[in-house]
Amino acid sequence: MTPHDLRALASTIRGEVAKAIVGQDTVIDHLLIALFSGGHVLLEGPPGTAKTLLAQSFAATLGLDYGRIQFTPDLLPGDILGSNLFNFQTSQFTLTRGAIFCELLLADEINRTPPKTQAALLEAMQERRVTLDGVGHALSDRFTVIATQNPIESQGVYPLPEAQLDRFLFKVLVDYPDAAQEAQIVQRYARGLGTPRPAELGISAVLGRDDLAAAIAATGAVTMADSVVDYVVRLVRATRDSGDLVSGASPRAAVLLASAARARAALDGRDYVVPDDVKALATAVLRHRLLLSPAAEIEGRAVETIVADLITRTEAPR
Repeated sequence: MTPHDLRALASTIRGEVAKAIVGQDTVIDHLLIALFSGGHVLLEGPPGTAKTLLAQSFAATLGLDYGRIQFTPDLLPGDILGSNLFNFQTSQFTLTRGAIFCELLLADEINRTPPKTQAALLEAMQERRVTLDGVGHALSDRFTVIATQNPIESQGVYPLPEAQLDRFLFKVLVDYPDAAQEAQIVQRYARGLGTPRPAELGISAVLGRDDLAAAIAATGAVTMADSVVDYVVRLVRATRDSGDLVSGASPRAAVLLASAARARAALDGRDYVVPDDVKALATAVLRHRLLLSPAAEIEGRAVETIVADLITRTEAPR
């Protein structure tokens, strides 16, 4: 599959998802980039902004096995991973698989469960496998997590620890639609009770398993010049030297930013990465990995503003 083919495929996927989702073009593009670069996405936005429907529609369009976990304070790791149950008829333990054994997992309101349960996702997100009673079980090589959290509520939530946040390729902010889009949403969905399922909206799979493998391979074949690699490294290292930040981004952030830039180039129909690919994705890759200094917090500065300043000050190759 060539980058030109991948660009056409991405356009088809966007059109299919648009049967259910009005607007949210940037969010959909980040999901596509994450899929083709093997990353996970954290969506943060207020309730009612179609985060769940977006994940369902995305999975249906790609023909992926979809699973959903509603995170709650009483959720246990075994509820996610599964457990070995003793079968009295055979006198053997039988593996009962949890919801994590799927290809696209929606971790809904992930910050509503305690850190012990959140940590159940760490191995799965990093290595695409889980360990139960000392035995490893492989997940699909396409396993992708789309997690959601509500930025408004502060009671009954457990902020994700840095180790968990670092596993996400992107943190994408889902905002309210504009007036015209909201009117279109009301016209489309105010005719019945509840939100229809993707199949009821006419969404069908437009991507086979072989096509997805070919798309991922095409993304990995995109060329990244040494000068662009150096630019990625300098930008990430600049976060560690900033006086506005207590903690900068890790080497994993540099690796993921480079992978995402390759995917963005491929989706744009190019077989090479340009600095603008890195600039366009830097905020979504870095915002959840940086900790503001006390002085920056007092001044009311936002992480996004600091990242924008770093991009401006870090010289890009020509």
